[in-house]
Amino acid sequence: MNETAPILLKETSAGILRLTLNRPGVGNCLSLELMQDMTKEIIAAGSNTDVKVIIIAGNGRLYCSGHDLKEMTARRGDEDGGRAFFETTLLACCTMMQSIIECPKPVIAQVQGPALAAGAQLIATCDLAVASENAGFCLPGVNIGLFCSTPMVAVSRNISHKHTMEMLLTGDMITAKRGCEMGLVNRVVAENNLAAETEALALKVASKSSAVLKIGKKAFYEQAEMSLKSANEHTTRIMIENMLNEAAQEGIGAFLEKREADWPQE
Repeated sequence: MNETAPILLKETSAGILRLTLNRPGVGNCLSLELMQDMTKEIIAAGSNTDVKVIIIAGNGRLYCSGHDLKEMTARRGDEDGGRAFFETTLLACCTMMQSIIECPKPVIAQVQGPALAAGAQLIATCDLAVASENAGFCLPGVNIGLFCSTPMVAVSRNISHKHTMEMLLTGDMITAKRGCEMGLVNRVVAENNLAAETEALALKVASKSSAVLKIGKKAFYEQAEMSLKSANEHTTRIMIENMLNEAAQEGIGAFLEKREADWPQE
């Protein structure tokens, strides 16, 4: 790999921002710099009216092999044994994942190959995920004495506790098909159709009202942390405000008049 190549590629077309992890020589592992760059781009996209949907892809055989363990291990020689750097790195990862959740734009993972540990966490954190038949998923920390405690947060919010615990306790790789059956990804497609299928999904989502997507995504993650009663009350209030929104007036009007909606600009 060219050492001067950017570690995160960026391309915008038709309202879709494509961010590509570009460290194929090291399995697109998440260095501190890469996570900081990703966070910066996602936050910027959140307020960019030209961006409707974000795709996070990977370059090379692996989608993402997790944290950059060589970078972290190299800091064990620090006076504090690496504690400060480990804290900075893991907090940067937390911030990156949270930026995806808090971004008002839908985020789709385009998974071309295996995703390990924090790589699986990244997929689980995205709103949607499309995987190729060559993809696979594992939480292998137990194999190297480092339990995947942070990845399990997002993964356990996608799949059942029993499935999550099996991944955590065995460290085994599951296939793309199995990951789809468990709910970790939305669909599995042929490798040569992955980019096209992901873009088609992104374009379909991008065709909706950005204002409504923003309302809905925020409400989804808010209600997920509430009791059933609180969630129903919270989303009822949101629906009332949404009904008064200009986008709802246009959308419902278009439906009743049997015409295409002309969504108001953000």
